[in-house]
Amino acid sequence: MKLNNLLAAPGFSAWLQGEPLSIDRMFFTAAGKPRVSIFSIAHLNDAERMFFVSLLLTQLLGWMRAQSGTTSLRTLFYMDEIFGYFPPVANPPSKAPLLTLLKQARAFGLGIVLATQNPVDLDYKGLSNTGTWFLGRLQTERDKERVLEGLEGAAAGGAGRFDRKRMEQILAGLGQRVFLMNNVHEDAPVVFQTRWVMSYLRGPLTRAQIKQLMDPVKSSQPEPAPETRPAATPAVAAKGRAAAPASARPALPPEVSQMFLPVRAAQTEGARLHYEPMLLGIAKVYYANAKVGVAAQKEVCLMAEFSDPPSRVDWDEAREAEVKESDLEKFPHDPDTSFGELPREASNAKSYPEWGTTFKEWIYRNKKLELFKSPSFGVVSDPGESERDFRIRLTQAAREKRDQQIERLRQKYVPKIGVLQDRIRRAEQAVEREKAQATQQKLSTAISFGATLLTALTGRKTVSQSTLGRAATTARSAGRTLKESQDIARADENVQALAKQLGDLQALLDQETEEVKASGDPLAENLEACEVRPKKTDISVSQVSLAWFPFWRDNKGGIAPAR
Repeated sequence: MKLNNLLAAPGFSAWLQGEPLSIDRMFFTAAGKPRVSIFSIAHLNDAERMFFVSLLLTQLLGWMRAQSGTTSLRTLFYMDEIFGYFPPVANPPSKAPLLTLLKQARAFGLGIVLATQNPVDLDYKGLSNTGTWFLGRLQTERDKERVLEGLEGAAAGGAGRFDRKRMEQILAGLGQRVFLMNNVHEDAPVVFQTRWVMSYLRGPLTRAQIKQLMDPVKSSQPEPAPETRPAATPAVAAKGRAAAPASARPALPPEVSQMFLPVRAAQTEGARLHYEPMLLGIAKVYYANAKVGVAAQKEVCLMAEFSDPPSRVDWDEAREAEVKESDLEKFPHDPDTSFGELPREASNAKSYPEWGTTFKEWIYRNKKLELFKSPSFGVVSDPGESERDFRIRLTQAAREKRDQQIERLRQKYVPKIGVLQDRIRRAEQAVEREKAQATQQKLSTAISFGATLLTALTGRKTVSQSTLGRAATTARSAGRTLKESQDIARADENVQALAKQLGDLQALLDQETEEVKASGDPLAENLEACEVRPKKTDISVSQVSLAWFPFWRDNKGGIAPAR
């Protein structure tokens, strides 16, 4: 896992350079491994802090809604010192997205952890949507009341019962380093004490100190450059050739379909719109392979130059164009425009079916679907899904599978552990009962022995019938006392045997749980490469037509793409 500060976090640094703020790059590296991104905003003023936090929360909310639902934890968002960002009365920009996250994030596997020293400064709606609480010693009665109100509201939506009076007693008795954990899905709260640790709490780091800490990390683990998508500009623009002689729009027979690509780039000063002829091919390709488990459809859109001779179009030199059929226009963007020279073959309607045939043949030979497959999970990547995103998805699937296996182990062992714990409780009660009976028997024997001895010493006859009877009774009491001692020993042995069975069962549960947790890591798994080729019957060419590509033509005759 990587550790990044505000300036080094890839998603944030890219945003500073004009790219979109990427929450995904903050959570995962380029290889799909989880990372920890720390944002230090101590050096910002209040307005700047609110701006950044609101922006981050909004982007996090958008990222969350793009994820699939899950019951396992996917990522964790922790925010320290929440004071001011989630007040009970005011409505700062950070409040609405934060409240939405508290209500919905758990359904998408996003955990939200908020920390504050004063619960009274938090909105009660957010408190009632909090499932797990870690509470330390509260200083004021207002804080206690706000916490109790939040706990009561959270318990109303959970399965557990809420005993307000008992909770007040527990909170009042918390000492230093003693905390209360309350989970709305559990039957009762848990009080625990933190370990002693040596920590030098110097305070917030300065920007210079953050830079000093992060320089070695940034130098040893350089962030790879982001992937670039293929440009929609055809090769003619990349070569920067001179514009063809300007002419009017050529007259074409009605059988020849012609389209105009929309103008996207802004007009430069003194430039005029100019169109160059290109050949546009659009097809839908269906990929199906039952063995691999793939059934997908993909659209292919290519733009090719008219080669020399124009009757033969080289689709290998064509460029993929990010344009949809719905984006194509039937008329030029500006009536006052010029057109490049159109080859004679492009004016012949019979040429386009031939070009469509070669286009379909080129797709069949070249447009294979390259996928990744996980041997351990038997899962295949989606079309267009990168290896990084596929490994992230596998990691989440592995986590969900692990949680399900651990839950099955819990359902298997918890009843057995409960039975043993109940038997141990009854055995301990039996030990206490035997000890009480043994104590009573010892006392009775001592009293009987004393009475017999006193009678023998003070009586008229040294040995009388009653004295002999008391002596016999005393002897029997001594025998019962010995028996009671033996019963105690047997009861203790029973408790110890049950405790050993419980320990062995708990150890077996821990062992199987660790084996589940230590199962294969999707990030280290060797993925198999799968290729799926389309059948010719599964290639549907929807359009092969003349397309006019827009350029801005300056006064010197140079042209620049207008897309």
